[in-house]
Amino acid sequence: MNENKPGASQNLACVFCRKNDDCPNKYGEKKTNEKWNLTVHYYCLLMSSGIWQRGKEEEGVYGFLIEDIRKEVNRASKLKCCVCKKNGASIGCVAPRCKRSYHFPCGLQRECIFQFTGNFASFCWTHRPVQIITSNNYRDSLPCTICLEFIEPIPTYNILRSPCCKNAWFHRDCLQVQAINAGVFFFRCTVCNNSDIFQKEMLRMGIHIPEKDASWELEENAYQELLQHYEHCDVRRCRCKEGRDYNAPDSKWEIKRCQCCGSSGTHLACSSLRSWEQNWECSECRGILYNSEDFQKAKKHTLPNTNSVGITDCLLEESSPKLPRQSPGAQHKDLLRQGSKFRRDVSTIMMELGFQIKKKTKRLWINKTNIWNSALDGFRNQHFNPSYTIEIAYVSENDNFGIEHPGSKQEFLSLLMQHLENSPVFEGSLSKNLSLNSQALKENLYYEAGRILAISLVHGGPSPGFFSKTLFNCLVYGPENTQPILDDVSDFDVAQILIRVNTATNVADLNSIVNECYNYLELIGCLRLITSLSDKYMLAKDILVYHVIKRVQAPFESFKQGLKTLGVLEKIQTYPEVFYSIFCHKPENLSAKILSDLFTVRALSDVQALGFWNSYLQAVEDGKSAITMEDILIFATGCSSIPPAGFKPTPSIECLHMDFPVGNKCNNCLALPITNTYQEFQENMDFAIRNTLRLEKEESSHYIGH
Repeated sequence: MNENKPGASQNLACVFCRKNDDCPNKYGEKKTNEKWNLTVHYYCLLMSSGIWQRGKEEEGVYGFLIEDIRKEVNRASKLKCCVCKKNGASIGCVAPRCKRSYHFPCGLQRECIFQFTGNFASFCWTHRPVQIITSNNYRDSLPCTICLEFIEPIPTYNILRSPCCKNAWFHRDCLQVQAINAGVFFFRCTVCNNSDIFQKEMLRMGIHIPEKDASWELEENAYQELLQHYEHCDVRRCRCKEGRDYNAPDSKWEIKRCQCCGSSGTHLACSSLRSWEQNWECSECRGILYNSEDFQKAKKHTLPNTNSVGITDCLLEESSPKLPRQSPGAQHKDLLRQGSKFRRDVSTIMMELGFQIKKKTKRLWINKTNIWNSALDGFRNQHFNPSYTIEIAYVSENDNFGIEHPGSKQEFLSLLMQHLENSPVFEGSLSKNLSLNSQALKENLYYEAGRILAISLVHGGPSPGFFSKTLFNCLVYGPENTQPILDDVSDFDVAQILIRVNTATNVADLNSIVNECYNYLELIGCLRLITSLSDKYMLAKDILVYHVIKRVQAPFESFKQGLKTLGVLEKIQTYPEVFYSIFCHKPENLSAKILSDLFTVRALSDVQALGFWNSYLQAVEDGKSAITMEDILIFATGCSSIPPAGFKPTPSIECLHMDFPVGNKCNNCLALPITNTYQEFQENMDFAIRNTLRLEKEESSHYIGH
């Protein structure tokens, strides 16, 4: 949209209300399109009864097309405002049989209510919603919990009560200003901090809650002073001639922060640290770490009296009662976000990422007998752009005619994710970490794995669900702020060393273990002098950090770079609580209700067949069929779970006169057979789905692991 320079539109009148007022809190932002010589107030445009947002956000004015705005202005020119008696009343009361029309400012003047949600309904002063208070036990005035000015606790147009706190009352104007400043992510009850119930009621009563971040979050360099790293040498004798505040990166005078509290530091040379990677604790944390009663008397897990101990038979004890902290700035941001979690869900974030996808298409020719290499060839092609719309065409080496078969993008991405989970770039059984594979590193497969994962998520692929919590935390908070656990170790020999170290009962046993593993510990840089039994905790921690994090530093950095594709890593780091479930947990099991709600019914469908369909879903959920819910979804869409970005197009069902069901994975459409009895319907569904998936499994079994 072409906007005037600041202040240039102040004297131009809104085409709807004919007022030149520029008051964002009352009328919304005022915008002028120079090309079409058109000025509007956002709320006047939004609440007009005969116009809808048909364009994208950047088209026209806020997504409202210019031609639509002109048609609405023409329609409103024939309607007289019941308040000011002038033409141009584009807003009408939605109450049945109510004929009142008015301008937006006139509606505010007469205390109409405009709901900035759903269908953006407006109500005149007669039919507006009200807050009903069953009993009023307040004899005295109460303060508005925002401005603290005393008000009569009686619900009126200008006085509103919180739906979640009976003693919380507000001025309408105070609430509106707070909503605009806080935005949908931070607007909540000032007493109990409830957001869901509170926002729902405030929207009903006509408070506009913009879908934006809080104004204080949008300020340039907000909290900049809190994001500074601690840079001061706190050891008793600082050896630096330049002073305690001198910090020279990549030298012996670089300042290293305490790994536990982060609020104390030392020059490397002042504490005889050989490199920045070495851990360092300040004297206070070290005292807590080694001298606390809880630490000295930590509970031990009993083990069978045998030399062969299973990895899962014990857990590595915590080496420190304190966890690594983030920087003060990150902590402050987290505190702001914990209450609201930014009110973001997966679908909203994926929708934002999906806006990058252009209409221009890129076709990938995929050979199902070698889907991984086919995908790599396509993604590495110099003409491939991850923001292009992906089309899939399956080809076969045995087909001499080179015939292409249109394929389902989501099925392709599902197969690709299956391969990625079992590829050599990851190690572990269920919760996986990055492996150290020299061939994969040489072929740059860690980068490609990260890129493929990012592309898959944005383009509608399934959630990974196989990351370990440690790997996820490394991506979000950094390896230096992540502490691995024993479950992260997939190497049996290393796990046995860790278990033996952790279960040592005296210094002699611990020294014996160190002597046995001397060459290994020296090789990985974890050899240390054992003077007390408590040294075993730091020894075990050093081994863990090396094996899980430092050993795979090069693969991790490469994988991380690939995951930055399409801004996915940035979103993960911004909303870790949302992405954690996607990366570290498998999707929830499908139910009859989930599938029933997922599939839309096409018009003119057979009523009896639809009844059989719902009964069939319930029978599958109850275990009365050899088919599973996941089988049905794979048969229709190629996916065994609902992708984080959702299905495109939306899955649908139709009823056709045929004997067996047909799944169209390209269109996510399931054609149901029309039968005379339910038993025949179930038998035909079971037979078709079972045999189709069996043939596909046999066809793909030899290339999933390639």
